[in-house]
Amino acid sequence: MAQGLMDVDFPPAAEGAERGASPAADRDEAAGRRPAAAHSSWDAFVAEPRRPRRALRNLPGAPRAAPFSSSSASSASSQRAARARSTASLDSYFQVSRTQPTAASHPAGHNDNSSDETVVLSDSESSNSSSSTEEEEEPAGILEEAPGIVGLGVSGSNQMEPPGDDSNEIDITVTAAQSKKVREGEIEYLGSHLLELASIFSFFQTTPLKKTNPVASLVPLEEESGDTCAICFEEWTNAGEHRLAALRCGHLFGYSCIERWLKGQVGKCPQCNKKAKRTDIVVLYARTLKALDTTEQENMKSSLEKEQVMRRKAELESAQSRLQLQVMTEECSKLRQQVQELKALLVRHKASSSQQSSSARSCFPGCLSSSQGQHKYHFERAFLVSQVGNCRVMAYCDPLSCLVVSQPSPQSTLLPGYGIKMMSAVNLKSSQYVPIHSKQIRGLAFSNRADGLLLSASLDHTLRLTSLTTNTVVQTYNASRPIWCCCWCLDDTNYVYAGLANGSILVYDLRDTSSHVQELVPQKSRCPVVSLSYLPRMASASLPYGGLVSGTLEGACFWEQKSSNSYRPHDLLLEPGGCIDLQTEASTRHCLATFRPNRNNNCLQCVVMELTSTQLTDRADDVVCSCNPIQTLTAGPTCKLLTKNAIFQSPEDDGSIFVCAGDEASNSAMLWDAGSGTLLQKLPADLPVLDVCPYEVNRNSFLATLTEKMVKIYKWQ
Repeated sequence: MAQGLMDVDFPPAAEGAERGASPAADRDEAAGRRPAAAHSSWDAFVAEPRRPRRALRNLPGAPRAAPFSSSSASSASSQRAARARSTASLDSYFQVSRTQPTAASHPAGHNDNSSDETVVLSDSESSNSSSSTEEEEEPAGILEEAPGIVGLGVSGSNQMEPPGDDSNEIDITVTAAQSKKVREGEIEYLGSHLLELASIFSFFQTTPLKKTNPVASLVPLEEESGDTCAICFEEWTNAGEHRLAALRCGHLFGYSCIERWLKGQVGKCPQCNKKAKRTDIVVLYARTLKALDTTEQENMKSSLEKEQVMRRKAELESAQSRLQLQVMTEECSKLRQQVQELKALLVRHKASSSQQSSSARSCFPGCLSSSQGQHKYHFERAFLVSQVGNCRVMAYCDPLSCLVVSQPSPQSTLLPGYGIKMMSAVNLKSSQYVPIHSKQIRGLAFSNRADGLLLSASLDHTLRLTSLTTNTVVQTYNASRPIWCCCWCLDDTNYVYAGLANGSILVYDLRDTSSHVQELVPQKSRCPVVSLSYLPRMASASLPYGGLVSGTLEGACFWEQKSSNSYRPHDLLLEPGGCIDLQTEASTRHCLATFRPNRNNNCLQCVVMELTSTQLTDRADDVVCSCNPIQTLTAGPTCKLLTKNAIFQSPEDDGSIFVCAGDEASNSAMLWDAGSGTLLQKLPADLPVLDVCPYEVNRNSFLATLTEKMVKIYKWQ
C-alpha cells in the first residue's frame, strides 16, 4: 500500500505556466522572495519531515475563507483529466507569503472583501502549509467521513471543528488570482488522495504495535531446553505423535522420537544409558511441564539432617560423658572408703601384733617354743574385691600364676549376676571382672592342665568351664539341682565332678557336651555335698587307690575309682552331724574335717585324719578304706557359716603339715602345726574368714585369706 501511495500522479501545472505569473507572484518577486519550485515532485512532498501545524484560528486581521463547493459531474471529469496529466508540483498553485502581517481582525460580515488578504507561514513550512490549507478547505462532509485526516500534521489539540462553529474554524486566505486558476476538479482530486493518506495514517495510529516481552527474552537457554525433546531438540506436544512421554528412569522425550530410538539396537535411555524397552514408554498427559527448582530447599534439608545427626551425636556423647563421670565419682568414693578401711585395718593389725607378742608366752607357750627363731607369714597386701560383699570361694591357677575370687557383679544394675576377679600373684595387682553365673558361685577348681580352664559350680544349676586366656565361658553343663561344690579328676582331666544339693555326685566327660555320663548316689542320707576332693593314684601311699572324697553335713565317703566309669563307695567313720568341710592333702593322704560346736564340744573342731586301706582277703577287690584321726585342733565357740579350710605341707619342706582354718569368734585365720597341734599364727581379718588358699610363686610361699569383701595376702618369710 505504501508503494501505491508513492506512485500517485498529480495534475500538471502547464496551464498555470501559460497564463503567466499572477499578481501575487509579481509581488513576491518584487519583494525579493523566492517562489516555490514548479517542478517539485510528490515524493519530495511526502518525504519532507512533517511539523505540527500552527493554529490558524482567529488570527488577527485574517478574514475567514468561504468553503469551496463543486458538482459531482465536474468532479468526475476533473479526476479523469488529472490522471492523464503529468506529475507537477502544486506549489505554483498555492503560493503563500513568507510573512504574516498582524492585521486587525475583520468582522464576520466582511468575508467577501478579503480577496487580497494572505496568511504568512515560515519558509520551512511552505510545503506543509499548502497541504494544510487544502485539508482545511475541504468540505465539512469529507472531514466528517474521514476524521483520521487530522492526524497528518495537526496535533490533538488543534483538530478541526465543524464549519458551523465560527469560533473554531480555521481561517485560510487564498488570493483571488489563485482561486480563479485552480479548478474544482483538481481540488477534488487532491481531496480524494488526502483521504486515502488519512485513512492509512489513521490505521497505523489506531493499530497497536506488538510489544516484545523483555522478561521472555531474558529466559536462559537452560530453562528453554526443558521443553524440548533430547533426541530431536524440538518442542514436544500434548497431543499427536510427538506428545510428551517418559521412560522408567524418568527422562522425558517425544513419543515418536523415543519409540524410534528404542526400535533400534540401542535399547538404552539416551540420557542415562539405563536399559529400556518400548514397553517402558509411558505417555504423560500434561498441558504444561515445569520443574520447580528445589535445589536450595534440598540443600537446606541436607544441612538440617546433618545438623540433627551432629546434634544427636553430641547429645549421646554428652550422656556418655555424664555416665562416665557418675561412674568415676562412685569409683572415687569407693576408693576413698577403701583407703579409710585399710588405714583402720593397719592400726588394728599393729595393735594386735604387739598384743600377741606380749601375751604369747602366757597363752600359747608351745607355739612360742616351736616357732622361736623360725619363719612365719607376714602381711603382704590386701585387695578390696567387692564393696557389697557376698564373696564366697577362691582358687589358684598355677600355669597362669593368678588367684581368682568369686564375687557379685560390680555393676549389678547393668550386668547382674556373679563372676570372678583375677589377681596376679606375681605383681599382686587385681585384674578385670569376668561374668560367669547368674547366681552365687559355691565352688571353684583348677586342674594341672596348661590351658587354664576354670571349673565353677553355682546355685543356678549349672557347671561351667571358663577360659582365662579369653575370659569367656567355653562349656556349660545344666544340672537339675543347685550345685554346691566341684572338682577335677587328677588321673584323667577329661572328667569333672559336681556335688548337688540332694547328696548326689554327677560325673561329666568334657568330650560329651550333652549331659553327665554317670551319677553317684549316696547310700544313706541325702544331705547336700559341701566339699569334693580327688586323690590321684599313688602306689607307695597308705591308700594306693585313686578316688573321690566327698563330705556332706552328715558324714564323708571315699568313692574308689575302679575304672573310668566304675566307682566303689567307702564310708568314712566320722562324728555324727556337724561336718561343714572336708579337705585333703594328696601327697600324704591326710584329710581335714571341720565340725561345728555341738553338745559334746562347745567350740569349733578341726580333726586331722589319715586315709588308709585294709586288705581283708586275698581278693584284690576285698579292700576297706577308712580314716584314722591324728590330731584335733580347737578354735572359737562360734561357727555359723560354711567355711572352707586348708591342709597343706609346710613351706619349710620338712615334712610337717600345716592346718589353717577360720575362726568366726576372733575374725581371724588360725595356723596350726598338724603334727604337734601347736598354734603357729593367728592372722587377723576384718570379717569372718570364709576360705583359705595356700600357693607358691617363684619358690615363694603365700597364704591368701578371703572374707566377704576382702582378700589378704601373706608371705612366708
